[in-house]
Amino acid sequence: MVAPLSAWPWENLGVFKYLLYGPLAAKVMYSWIYEDSIKDLWCLHILVICALRGLIHQLWNSYSTTLFLTRNRRIKQEGVDFKQIDREWDWDNFLILHALLAYMACLIFPSLDDLPLWNPKGFITLLFLHVTVSEPLYYWAHRLTSAYDKFLSAAAGHATFLEHLILCVVIGIPMAGSIMMGYGSTSMVYGYVSAFDFLRCLGHSNVEVVPHEVFNKLPFLKYFLYTPTYHSLHHTEMGTNFCLFMPLFDALGNTLNRNSWHLHKKISSDSAKNGRVPDFVFLAHGVDLTSSMHAPFVFRSFASVPFSTRIFLLPLLPVAFLVMLIMWAWSKTFLISFYNLRGHLHQTWVVPRFGFQYFLPFAMEGINKRIEEAILRADRIGVKVISLAALNKNEALNGGGTLFVEKHPDLKVRVVHGNTLTAAVILNEIPKDVEEVFLTGATSKLGRAIALYLCRRRVRVLMLTLSTERFQKIQREAPADCQNYLVQVTKYQAAQNCKTWIVGKWITPRQQSWAPSGTHFHQFVVPPILAFRRDCTYGDLAAMRLPDDVEGLGSCEYTMERGVVHACHAGGVVHQLEGWTHHEVGAIDVDRIDIVWKAALKHGLRPVSSM
Repeated sequence: MVAPLSAWPWENLGVFKYLLYGPLAAKVMYSWIYEDSIKDLWCLHILVICALRGLIHQLWNSYSTTLFLTRNRRIKQEGVDFKQIDREWDWDNFLILHALLAYMACLIFPSLDDLPLWNPKGFITLLFLHVTVSEPLYYWAHRLTSAYDKFLSAAAGHATFLEHLILCVVIGIPMAGSIMMGYGSTSMVYGYVSAFDFLRCLGHSNVEVVPHEVFNKLPFLKYFLYTPTYHSLHHTEMGTNFCLFMPLFDALGNTLNRNSWHLHKKISSDSAKNGRVPDFVFLAHGVDLTSSMHAPFVFRSFASVPFSTRIFLLPLLPVAFLVMLIMWAWSKTFLISFYNLRGHLHQTWVVPRFGFQYFLPFAMEGINKRIEEAILRADRIGVKVISLAALNKNEALNGGGTLFVEKHPDLKVRVVHGNTLTAAVILNEIPKDVEEVFLTGATSKLGRAIALYLCRRRVRVLMLTLSTERFQKIQREAPADCQNYLVQVTKYQAAQNCKTWIVGKWITPRQQSWAPSGTHFHQFVVPPILAFRRDCTYGDLAAMRLPDDVEGLGSCEYTMERGVVHACHAGGVVHQLEGWTHHEVGAIDVDRIDIVWKAALKHGLRPVSSM
């Protein structure tokens, strides 16, 4: 069943819906360029107010998703998943509706251009009309249309076309009444609309920011100001708490949920306590300035799709650069996202460092300190497994996590680099009939494991390395009857007839040119190599899709598809689900590659085909 007037007239226009602001913008531009002054001043006001309202909603959304600030104040602990984000994708439709209706009002009442900037009587009149007309009108309209609430979400801006038509009337009556009485002013319009949206966002934020002590000292105030907890009960217990902002009308209408203030006090009081302890933590890091804006607390909808550089990010780069400097100087590891898997809480923490900083010799000690602090914190609060992302387990940095395990031998938390599953993913992407591969980064942890595994399968491995000593050391680890399958090469030309390249060290377009047509580039290098050759195919970084029963997942991990995580992340998940008690640090145990792969499949993790 579809609720009446639930669809928006411009819902199929996509980004072209913003062209509906065109007539307003055109009038302002024409008046500014060709006339002495902007005659249709309210066209400009409407555009500015829409931008201001959008900013209010965005700031509230950013605050509510800044988990390191709000995790202990969250009302509903479930995460916002991709389905809800998609439902709320066009949350700003109401701004277009209100802008068009406001423009029509300006055309009908040209005297609006004569409103003064300030009139204190207007604020008094507006408050009176809001309490006596808007609040009861919304209460009864909301109560009568409650049958359609199941079609609504928990976002302040997202609602049906019908509800926002009602809101237009609700928000318009106090302003229109004040203006018709001769008390209106421009500041009144700006102030009322901003306050209205602020309170709407407050109620839908899912974060309890109103201290319960306020109601203890001023008990009457709880009937005149709702709280996020109060409004959340309306969405969980549908027959209660219908009010706009004032619970007084629920009390008069006998629809006030009796648990409202008890639950509010409990959540507000518990905010000082530590929340639920995660079972698993993935310790990530920043990649670059642009991708740092892919965080859920920056733009939630943008974070819900795989990262790619967008034009709208470019003006924000100076801000990102400033934030990077601040984090470098003061920030500690922080929580950025979470999801639930079969009753287990999985979180992603971020070391406040970017990719380039890991290659600065003077920054390495500080980075290791941040990683160590995160591991010790996880150990202290009772985390079972912590997995290190790409550069956080760099061999030159900390020996793939060995540094921390040796320094703290009594750790209860299991430290995992996840490279065993990374190797398994890469190896299972290689067709079974392949007889020869070319391997760069051949003497790295992953390169060594891949080479040793493939030679056991009687696959000839061309290992690109200038170090004969390191090559021979790896070759001696192979079974005696397999050692001849490992071949040292020192130039890319040696692979000009090999169509399976495994790239563990970044290669330039010129180096790629030695690959024959039809080559497939598997890779475990960060960042990924450029897809330079049109006659070749390129694999993504090793990754796995999380099980279908994952809950509350609403952000993409860098360039990965929805529901897909890097293999090192997935390796930590498997470690936790299996209940393994060993650390996975240092060199990869080749004998465990198949064990970890089968365990991943057993728990419902699936490979992401890159062919």
